[in-house]
Amino acid sequence: MARIDPNSKSVRFPKEVDERLSLLARKLGRTKREVVMQMVDYFYKSKKDPSDLNDEVLKKELSSGISRILSFIRKQENDLLVPIYNIVDELLPTTKHYGAFTKKVGESQLRSEKSHGDTQMYVQQMGAVLKKVLGDIPDRQRLKTDCRRILEHYIEQRENLGWPTSAAKKDELARQVRQALDKL
Repeated sequence: MARIDPNSKSVRFPKEVDERLSLLARKLGRTKREVVMQMVDYFYKSKKDPSDLNDEVLKKELSSGISRILSFIRKQENDLLVPIYNIVDELLPTTKHYGAFTKKVGESQLRSEKSHGDTQMYVQQMGAVLKKVLGDIPDRQRLKTDCRRILEHYIEQRENLGWPTSAAKKDELARQVRQALDKL
């Protein structure tokens, strides 16, 4: 006599169902017993009704989940986004004013840099002129000395020739010429 496993239970179903179960078990790579046990676990955990082929329970759960997500998003919009938009609206005029201010500062800096460049060029030109003037000073001193010698020589030659001029006029004329040479 065959021994009956006390943990085994039998379920009777039509032959067509047995064929579909066998096909399903082969496709999944399991035994019919494993497939039946897994189906029972699935329906028990998911609380789905196997006769409901349209999955109305699942649709309701998805719909309620989507509704909860949308309400969460709306709450976040009210709590976070709306205050941020209000702050941005308040800051926008300040930002525009600040932009205009920085533009004016930038323009002022450009003018200042141009003015600085012009001043620097002018200083360089003045430096070149001063170098030339300082370089010409010895030439001017030599020229004054040469003119003084020529004048002294002229006065000496005139006196040697015996031109009649008063000594006071000669001294006054020599003094004026020397002063004019000193001013140069």
